[in-house]
Amino acid sequence: MEPLLILHAVAAVLAPALVRRFGRDAFFALAVPPACGVAYTVRIALDGVPVESHHGWAPALGLGLSFRADAPAVLMMALVTGVGALVVLYCSRYFAATAEGLGRFAGVLVAFAGAMLGLVVADDLLLLYVFWELTTLFSYLLIGHDPASRTGRRAAMQALTVTTLGGLAMLGGMVVLGEAAGTYRISRIVADPPSGGLVPVAVALVLVGALSKSAIFPFSMWLPAAMAAPTPVSAYLHAAAMVKAGVYLLARLGPAFGDLAAWRWTAVPLGLLTMLLGAWRALREYDLKKLLAYGTVSQLGFLTVLFGAATRDTAIAGAGMLLAHALFKASLFLVVGVVDHATGTRDLRELSGLRRSAPWLFATAAGAAASMAGIPPFLGFVGKEAAFESLLTGRPADTVVLAGVVLGSALTAGYSARFLWGAFGSEPGREPVPVRRTGAAMFLPPALLSALGLAAAPLAGRYGEAMEGYTGTFPGPGHGTHLALWSGAPVPLLLSAAALAGGALLFLVREPLVRVGTALHVVDSGRVYWALVRGLGRFSLQLTGVVQRGSLPDYLMIAFVSLAGVAAFSLLYGPSPGLRPDVVLWERVEQPVIGVLLMATAAVALRVRSHIVLVLVAGLTGYGTALLFLVHGSPDLALTQFLVETLSLVVFVLVLRRLPLGPREDRPRVPFGARLVLGVVSGAVAAGAGGLAMNARQATPVGTMMAPAARESGATNVVSAILVDIRAWDTMGETSVLVVLTLGMTGLIFLRSRSYALRAPRDRNGDDSRTYWLAATLPPGQRAVIFELVARLTFHTVMVVSVFLLFTGHGAVGGGFAGGMVAGLALVMRYLAGGRYELAAAAPVTAGVLIGLGLLLCAVTAFWGLLAGSGPLDMLAADPHVPLVGDLHLSTVLLFDVGVYVTVIGMVQDALRGLGAELDRRIDEGEDR
Repeated sequence: MEPLLILHAVAAVLAPALVRRFGRDAFFALAVPPACGVAYTVRIALDGVPVESHHGWAPALGLGLSFRADAPAVLMMALVTGVGALVVLYCSRYFAATAEGLGRFAGVLVAFAGAMLGLVVADDLLLLYVFWELTTLFSYLLIGHDPASRTGRRAAMQALTVTTLGGLAMLGGMVVLGEAAGTYRISRIVADPPSGGLVPVAVALVLVGALSKSAIFPFSMWLPAAMAAPTPVSAYLHAAAMVKAGVYLLARLGPAFGDLAAWRWTAVPLGLLTMLLGAWRALREYDLKKLLAYGTVSQLGFLTVLFGAATRDTAIAGAGMLLAHALFKASLFLVVGVVDHATGTRDLRELSGLRRSAPWLFATAAGAAASMAGIPPFLGFVGKEAAFESLLTGRPADTVVLAGVVLGSALTAGYSARFLWGAFGSEPGREPVPVRRTGAAMFLPPALLSALGLAAAPLAGRYGEAMEGYTGTFPGPGHGTHLALWSGAPVPLLLSAAALAGGALLFLVREPLVRVGTALHVVDSGRVYWALVRGLGRFSLQLTGVVQRGSLPDYLMIAFVSLAGVAAFSLLYGPSPGLRPDVVLWERVEQPVIGVLLMATAAVALRVRSHIVLVLVAGLTGYGTALLFLVHGSPDLALTQFLVETLSLVVFVLVLRRLPLGPREDRPRVPFGARLVLGVVSGAVAAGAGGLAMNARQATPVGTMMAPAARESGATNVVSAILVDIRAWDTMGETSVLVVLTLGMTGLIFLRSRSYALRAPRDRNGDDSRTYWLAATLPPGQRAVIFELVARLTFHTVMVVSVFLLFTGHGAVGGGFAGGMVAGLALVMRYLAGGRYELAAAAPVTAGVLIGLGLLLCAVTAFWGLLAGSGPLDMLAADPHVPLVGDLHLSTVLLFDVGVYVTVIGMVQDALRGLGAELDRRIDEGEDR
């Protein structure tokens, strides 16, 4: 099964290129993957089922790529691949040779076929969900194939919205089912279904997904709207494949959960209502595709009734109807495509005389329509007879359902006759419509499907025997319903005759029925849907206006209130008895002192009204946190926190220096007391959650495994080893994220080129003032000669310290990030002492070059080892002795750390130039207001 999925994926990727090279003839080649699927399906059906395969993905989480082909899966595989191959062939002449977007359409169609194939063979709930959503995505692209069509775009969005919302509900149910069963394997869940607890709720959520996918009321509105798609899409997605996914899920899980009240009393009533409403609406449609679309809704409701009843008898009847419906409905949709292609219209009020001008097409449509109406000797009659027989149990509820099914079958016969007469009949006083010739590639697929509906009827008994392995999994003995062209039961035959007679009567009074239906049509589901969408849009705008006010304090308060609400809910719901925080007040006397200072600083921050002072006070909390790290014996974290806090403080001051230094005049929207209480509650929740999490630990801490791994790599600094030895890829990813954030931050503030040069000012004679060691680079009155002197004298020493931290990070405190931050602070010192020209002199290389070189060095160092056949950072290792320095550990890890070092310097330089130097230049030139 896996090679088939890969073959479909490859064909989908190659489809645009094939269409560019061969035009619409490329569809002949693209039909090969589904044709191979037909051959494989036939082989496993002859060899015997089930066929299983499993590939571990995340064994610790119980996740795997599990596939299983049993009787219902083989049935769906035959429909997906067989009808799929014919539809792809049909596309080779349905579309014009010059049609736009044909390559994209071909690729998406083949990809959809592969996703649907994966859905029906998936034996894992989560894997099934992945394929489920892939079919939703591809159907969205296929329905909205024509981007210029507003109707197509709206229909695609409607289908995507409805089925995706149902899919999300289904995902929640699947997770609950999998956890309750202890496995996500569908075959194991069906063999030993869980019960009690939240299982009924989970089943209800799964039903929401299944019913929305199969367009069951109240989710029916998306399928008729999707008729805006090209006819091959309608024939495949909305007759034989995608809309069957929900029914298939009912058939798959029915043996396990069909006896639940949430299952039976949801699926059966909604299915019966859908069958009647869809068939009634089909009786007054004039567009042939819309007529078939509402007929499809009705037939899907019929199938939902049969599989929702979840008995042996209804399951065998459902299997028969599932096959029959795919054959006759796909054939009829393709016939409509031929009619539209040959005459230029699908309106049955404009069609006339096609029975004589296209007799073979009429014969094809007549066979498919007869099967849809349930006329013997077609397969549709066999399935409908079995359905009537399966509901003859004598129970009052089944009798009511049987009456509804007979009424729905009469309506089906009525719109089948209306379709056939409207498309091929000769209206009195109307000239026959001219017919253009169509190719054999368009006629043969619907003709073959229609013929199969006739040829399969005598073999219905063999087909029923092949499905007994599946139907036998349903609970209860049953009363002997079977698939046969002649069942020998008189009551089902009489009910079939009554349904056909009722259909004939409905056809005879078709025009009055149209008027009655139009008069009774008060509520349109499509309009209701779009009204709900517009209402939801207005509500979201109002809610956004209340919540998203552009105020950072408001956003923080919403987050903290939500955090407190979650904590309150957790306390009310009840924590586990064993979860109690193991509180240790302090281990060293410095800890409570620093803690009290931190709380005092935080309280002071609530009363501060000046932006600059608030930043300084908030910075004190960061330094206090660094002291706590140091007291706890984490010098690496302490050093990093000190450096980051210092640089952050500088950046904040650079940004806020253009704001007033005095206190703010506006009054806070929330009183001080409320903010204080909210802060205390949020802190208590965070601390309590951390304590509970630490006390709930059952596995061995991962840190005990990190230390031996660090020693094996030659590192004595565990923190540095984790960052660059053990988590090298993660560190490179985090560095890339920081780069993007830095570039985005500085780019949002000023739209400018990153390759500008900051040239030194010139004196009155035009000479470069930089010829002097201490040249005036700040405006008069702002110079601090001592500061300039100290900055110049200590700059190189600080840079040496940064390099020292870089080299010693593998065995002591330091590392590439810490060294880069120290070097960045040296640049900050030069800038604060001498302004933007001093910064240009200290860092002549632009920030973009440094960032690019650093990331490139990280990537090359990591990939070097992979290309050489070893680990990502496992290439070079040496420990030379350097006079006056001592032993140095030189390795590929050091090269990686050098890349981090250079990248951090580039980011700091970019922040200084963007937030400091560029703002200085604009102030000098009078651009800043």
